[in-house]
Amino acid sequence: MLKFTEDHEWLRIEGDVATVGITVYAAEQLGDLVFVELPEIGATLEKGGEAATVESVKAASDVYSPLDGEVVEVNQAIVDDPSLVNSDPAGAGWFFKLKLADSSAADALMDEAAYTAMIG
Repeated sequence: MLKFTEDHEWLRIEGDVATVGITVYAAEQLGDLVFVELPEIGATLEKGGEAATVESVKAASDVYSPLDGEVVEVNQAIVDDPSLVNSDPAGAGWFFKLKLADSSAADALMDEAAYTAMIG
């Protein structure tokens, strides 16, 4: 199941784990990324709380946690090469995996059609 937030994050939910990244739209708005800081594995995140930081040639931005949960994996590849986020934001450029405290909370997030309408 793919869901989106108003903060331009996407979630690919499999069971009670969500893979989280930023959308193509967000990557385009940010420009070329030069730095990514990810949360620690084992960190407990709250919905809407800061989860990661990205810096581009334009600005620094926060990436927020889309739901409550615990970080179970991070994508070291984007720390080593932030341009992966620009080249493949919905694939290889994912940020972290979150074990959801309540997977049904994802039902309140936008689907792709609603997100596309919001940015359109």
